[in-house]
Amino acid sequence: MEEARQTMGMGIKPLLRVLSGQREAVPPIWMMRQAGRYLPEYRAVRERAGGFLDLCFNPELAAEVTLQPIKRFDFDAAILFSDILVMPLALGRAVTFHAGEGPRLEPLADAAAIDALLPAIDPSVVGPVYETVRRVRVALDPQKTLIGFCGAPWTVATYMVAGHGTPDQAPARLFAYRDPDNFQRLIDRLVAGSIEYLVGQLKAGADCIQIFDTWAGVLPPMEFERWCIRPTRAIIDGVRAQVPGAKVIGFPRGAGSKLPDYVVQTAVNGVGIDWTVELDFARDCAQNLVAVQGNVDPLALLAGGAALDREVDAVMAALSGGPFIFNLGHGILPPTPIAHVEQMLRRVRG
Repeated sequence: MEEARQTMGMGIKPLLRVLSGQREAVPPIWMMRQAGRYLPEYRAVRERAGGFLDLCFNPELAAEVTLQPIKRFDFDAAILFSDILVMPLALGRAVTFHAGEGPRLEPLADAAAIDALLPAIDPSVVGPVYETVRRVRVALDPQKTLIGFCGAPWTVATYMVAGHGTPDQAPARLFAYRDPDNFQRLIDRLVAGSIEYLVGQLKAGADCIQIFDTWAGVLPPMEFERWCIRPTRAIIDGVRAQVPGAKVIGFPRGAGSKLPDYVVQTAVNGVGIDWTVELDFARDCAQNLVAVQGNVDPLALLAGGAALDREVDAVMAALSGGPFIFNLGHGILPPTPIAHVEQMLRRVRG
């Protein structure tokens, strides 16, 4: 569909070429959370929208903020402005956001709560997200990649079980240890919902998708295989059954030495690496298998100056010899000066 159209005329987009295993002389670049509070234009739209979820579900405004960092920085990719907790909402759970506190959900603590989940995602919840994708697709430069996304089942489940974020996600880990059968039921519901949600984004115009497993790093090896790798592979298989050849980036933050197993067993096209991953390890044990994406420390970007130059140079020296997408090792921090982002871009693009 879209990929065939890109091959004609304009050619395949640089980021998609990298996800196909090619090296770009200047790596494509984008940033996680690139549409966010560090931008004054984002803050102005956020004020107009009201609450965070009001902004996520307003296609006109969500499309506007999705495109803001492209207009300002000429990034190679736009990522849909939304949130990983759209999925619990779409399955019938209450989700709220309070300034300075983060998300709050109804805690999901037992089999009865899992039984009460909707059998399929609510189209009235995800419909505005698909409309945002369509609007961005029309407005976006044809050579820019549009990335859709979802939260990985494990990470979304951690918020659903606890009702909020915790330092070590112990509530979900305990649930999984004490009642693995029912925890598997929750994961299975999230897998099914995520497949439908991602296919909807791809059909609306996303070029590729990213699966964010922000809390993968708290899992020991056997649990990592069960709750991170297997559900991610199930989503990818399910998406590709409906959208053959769909390109997928996985981001298992904190995976560390488990990264090669994740890459091989999930069949991702690219893997995001966080800032704690050794660059030689990323090159020799992940980039030899798929494209890698990352991994500047967001605090180095916040610091700027010589520290940022050293960080950018180290990442480029280690990873630009193979298929590589330049990015941060996690989301940009809200206090980050715009001048530091511009400094990073100049350093990468020469």
